[in-house]
Amino acid sequence: MKFAVLYYFLLLLTLHIDLGQNEETSRKQRRKIYYRRLRKSSLSNHKAKRQLGTHPTTIAKFPVYFDYSTDENFESFLSFPGRESTYNVLPGKKGHCLVKGMIMYSKAVWSPEPCTTCLCWSGRVLCDETVCHPQTCSQTFIPEGECCPVCSDTVSYSLLSDVALNDRNEFSGDSSEQRESLHLLHKQLPPTQVEIDRVFRKEALQSEENEEEIKEDEDKEQKKKTAGPVDQENSHNAEETREEASKQRSQVEEGQAYQYPNQAGEEEEEKEDEEEEEDEEEEEDEEEEEAAAAVEEEEEDTLRGDVFRMPPRFPIPAPPRNRPTLPSKCSLSYKTISCINVKLSQIPPITAPEITSLELVGNSITSIPDEAFNGLPNLERLDLSKNNITSSGISSKAFKLLKKLLRLNLDGNNLIQIPSELPSTLEELKINENNLQAIDEESFSDLNKLVTLELEGNHLSETNVNPLAFKPLKSLSYLRLGKNKFRIIPQGLPASVEELYLENNQIEEITEICFNHTKMITVIVLRYNKIEENRIAPLAWINQGNLESIDLSYNKLYHVPSYLPKSLLHLVLIGNQIERIPGYVFGHMEPGLEYLYLSFNKLTNDGVDPVSFYGAYHSLRELFLDHNHLKSIPSGIQEMKALHFLRLNNNKIRNILPEEICNPEENSDSNLEHLHLENNYIKSREISPYAFSCVRSYSSIVLKPQNTK
Repeated sequence: MKFAVLYYFLLLLTLHIDLGQNEETSRKQRRKIYYRRLRKSSLSNHKAKRQLGTHPTTIAKFPVYFDYSTDENFESFLSFPGRESTYNVLPGKKGHCLVKGMIMYSKAVWSPEPCTTCLCWSGRVLCDETVCHPQTCSQTFIPEGECCPVCSDTVSYSLLSDVALNDRNEFSGDSSEQRESLHLLHKQLPPTQVEIDRVFRKEALQSEENEEEIKEDEDKEQKKKTAGPVDQENSHNAEETREEASKQRSQVEEGQAYQYPNQAGEEEEEKEDEEEEEDEEEEEDEEEEEAAAAVEEEEEDTLRGDVFRMPPRFPIPAPPRNRPTLPSKCSLSYKTISCINVKLSQIPPITAPEITSLELVGNSITSIPDEAFNGLPNLERLDLSKNNITSSGISSKAFKLLKKLLRLNLDGNNLIQIPSELPSTLEELKINENNLQAIDEESFSDLNKLVTLELEGNHLSETNVNPLAFKPLKSLSYLRLGKNKFRIIPQGLPASVEELYLENNQIEEITEICFNHTKMITVIVLRYNKIEENRIAPLAWINQGNLESIDLSYNKLYHVPSYLPKSLLHLVLIGNQIERIPGYVFGHMEPGLEYLYLSFNKLTNDGVDPVSFYGAYHSLRELFLDHNHLKSIPSGIQEMKALHFLRLNNNKIRNILPEEICNPEENSDSNLEHLHLENNYIKSREISPYAFSCVRSYSSIVLKPQNTK
């Protein structure tokens, strides 16, 4: 499809340039050029259809990067900015996208609504809509099952005389919508209309010809009358030739309109293609060009008559949609109305049933009355963030008519409680940075489709959050409760939760029952709390089979915690007071820890045992030990065969022995690509030439600057 669209675009451009440079060329020569190009495009269409074995269909006018057949094409797709996604994208596991409660794998393609195609790429959803070719006719309609409008049967034949020559490529086969329209016209027109079409063609031709062409025709008739018997006989033969060519052309066009149903039809199509190629070669022959001019003129008239031939029964054109009246400084884009930072004090009355997204960010709205969204019943996304909305200002039926609402954003307002009677269709609810004081048992009733819930920056704690509050949330997978006042892990979390964010709270303890019912959890973020390693229960999470990432940065840990989950891949312990890595602390993990971040701690060489990294030698890919108190390279580094990234900068290292980082006997098995050793006390002249022999590129070794004291 990509190459076909590119071919038609180049063909259009070439035709436009040629016509501009040859405005003074005779009308017959311009017709000849036009029809020759038409036959080339038609021939390529036949070949493409025969190779694909499909019937002609309308080609969606997507940018060329929407060809998802190979991985290489995704590179060109990413180079295109695309439309901002209107779907929720969660930072899920390994690049997956969570869309309307469904997990989409990376590179998955789907169509959320007619004429729209979306792609999941590394955790991001990118969508694009069909772009339609502009129509020159006065009235159009959209056929059932199609995305783009086509000309209706009210097109006047007087349009023939008004259409410029360079507009003919719209009907020449270069436009996929026009080819489909032509196909439909042929398919619906009965054979008994042939005689009527001839009359229409004559009338159209007469209305298009100017006075000069009429005079030229009269001169030809005069010459025929005065011609001798031989000339008359030649004229008679020429007339027969024209009739035969016209019949052949009608057969070819019928073959285009009615697709060949079997193999015999395909063979007949190949024969017709060969005949067209021979005709094209004859046209290119300068010696026969003048003799074929009359035939080509007749053929062109036949084509034009077919293009504007209308069936007796056609769907009634759809009435034009009225553009909604918008407040000052608001904008309309596709199905989205944006009124961002326009100083609105109330929700504007807008009637636009086709609108699916409304943005009212950064205004001074204080209330939401019952009738606020009566004119927008099909809203799917509503953004009311950064206003002054209060809980008392939201009427009980404010959201009642929004039966299709999927995403609601109320960040940065003055709410003290969850709004009541929220639509049961909601999949995302954001109430960050408000003044929520409590969550009761009925706060989330009927929200069984909710996937994302964000309540950061409020005044919530275990004392004002009812343990039964989360029970109705059967589909919840992404929960943010950071920047609140929790001292323990909230109770009653839904079993469906996959990612839990509790940073910037006052949590001191992780008990054995905290995650008993959350067997699907994969990510736990507990940074900036007050957790000590001896306050983590041995059975708190060791039996979690899906837990892959734990962030305990900026807590009060003195040792790397024991009894970590068996499935753990990613452990972040930055900014603690860790002095020791106990032996065999990673030994029970399967398939093994891959990322370990211990930056900004108090590690010394005495705190790293020879078996501290046991169990992670074969799996560890990134190891950050920077900003500690190490005086030499920790033991066990040379055993890490999968290590790609090693940070040892900002320590107190003075010497690097030949086998502390690299094992010369096993350099071929090394994967080390990046090594940071800056801001230590290393003298580069004293480093052994074999010290870094396992590093893949010396340019990735950072040694400068070094301390001198």
